Amino acid sequence: MEAKVKAGIWVSMAIRLSDMAGRPAAVLRKGDPDSGGILCLLRGRDGFVVLSQARDAEGRAAWMRGTGAAPVEEDAATAYVDRQVKRDPDLWVVEFEAPDLTPPFEARLL
Repeated sequence: MEAKVKAGIWVSMAIRLSDMAGRPAAVLRKGDPDSGGILCLLRGRDGFVVLSQARDAEGRAAWMRGTGAAPVEEDAATAYVDRQVKRDPDLWVVEFEAPDLTPPFEARLL
């Protein structure tokens, strides 16, 4: 099982990687700095994808497409984020410019 990284540290790392790749990123909502979950909005040419933290069968960190396999409109992505924040007020929400809808950080997608 992989060690867990504090949410605030992970967000800082992801934003730094995005910046190094020349892709703007912004924290839209700060959650619990230690144990908060993270939602990543990928803003692409064809719409949005929201990635949600998950664990695979072996307990390794992974990401799932919370809004489905296909890109969605901004309203649908926002509605998804709002529902998740109501369920978990400790969530972080980070938006990344991702023209090709791939995250600027290493991500195992489920």
